[in-house]
Amino acid sequence: MVAVVNFDAKVGRLESIVEQIGEAVLVTSETIERLADRVDNLSTQIEEQGKQVQQQGYQILALCDAVQTLAENQNDSMQKLSHLTQTLDRLMGMLQSSPE
Repeated sequence: MVAVVNFDAKVGRLESIVEQIGEAVLVTSETIERLADRVDNLSTQIEEQGKQVQQQGYQILALCDAVQTLAENQNDSMQKLSHLTQTLDRLMGMLQSSPE
């Protein structure tokens, strides 16, 4: 009888241990699912930020092109202004040297 009681006690403890292990596995699974959801969310956020950075890169390139075009136009304008100034200087020279 003592052996049966001892055996029943051991079985009871084993059942308790198995139950605790099962609960731990369930909690761990739930934690892993939550972590997986968080990783998915972070992944989505990083992907969106990557797209924003790429879009900003395109905008910077477009701005650089616009600045380069502006600089080229400024250079052309300066050359035309210089040519106009030279022409006006020659005209003024001709007007000043001509008899009145």
